[in-house]
Amino acid sequence: MARTDMRYRDAYNVLLDFCAELEPEARLPAESRLCEIAGVSRTVVRRCLGRLKERGIIAWEGRDKRLLRRPAEADRIARPDGLQGSADLEQRFLEWILKFDVPANTPLSVAELARSFEVPQHELKEFLAGLSRFGLVARRRQGGWMLLGFTRGFAVELSDFRAVLELDAVRHLVEAPVDHPIWARLEALRAEHLTLKARIETDFHAFSKLDEAFHAALNSVVKNRFVAEFQKVVSLIFHYHYLWDKTHEKDRNEAAIGEHLAIIDALEARDEEAAVAAARRHLKTSKTTLLSSLRYHDLA
Repeated sequence: MARTDMRYRDAYNVLLDFCAELEPEARLPAESRLCEIAGVSRTVVRRCLGRLKERGIIAWEGRDKRLLRRPAEADRIARPDGLQGSADLEQRFLEWILKFDVPANTPLSVAELARSFEVPQHELKEFLAGLSRFGLVARRRQGGWMLLGFTRGFAVELSDFRAVLELDAVRHLVEAPVDHPIWARLEALRAEHLTLKARIETDFHAFSKLDEAFHAALNSVVKNRFVAEFQKVVSLIFHYHYLWDKTHEKDRNEAAIGEHLAIIDALEARDEEAAVAAARRHLKTSKTTLLSSLRYHDLA
């Protein structure tokens, strides 16, 4: 299948996920913003919008784009020929590092990794180029790529910068108007947290996805392209560390649910001081857990 069609399929599914975060009747942003979200050209975005309109997900007239209903799983476009999406490639790349305890400063063979991950070499190169912006990998002078590694220093820097952005997002959220979609999203997230808390004995492993959705919702109130880009590496590192270290996983996830609920309580009360304090406590816990995970896999 042509690469352009793959980009369309991936972009369409990304925009589906974006629409899933909105409430019916919400307005979609301008095409230029949708291009940033999906990482594709305006031509591809318009093709995606056309399909969204055909399936009755949005109403689209000129610049006016309105969500009619939230997408369902059946609305997604599958990737053919066994190829997986970029998010799956990220997960498999991390799992490869952890399974084999790949140390820092390890040369990477694009040909071997492409065969292992069952992706075209050009797609893997694009993926590595994306990671290079965050200092996870680097091009070698003699050609090819080098894994710089998930070191303790990298984890500390990532955690500290994450705290700056997320605490700023919390302050923005407290000031959000009453009709902002974030309040309905927080209400839904509260229900999801309480449901998982009630099932924590058996379903504690489901927390990783909920954690990712929670932090994505907090950061969604800040419309900043650099924040959106940073969220990619946050998802890549922070949210998968729940899959790395299985020690005390249930207790750790149950405690994190309580910390999330405390943040939601303070936000809904419009108490900025309490919300920032609760978020700061949670981010400190998350940083400690990440460092523990690195030690568990001897990557620190």
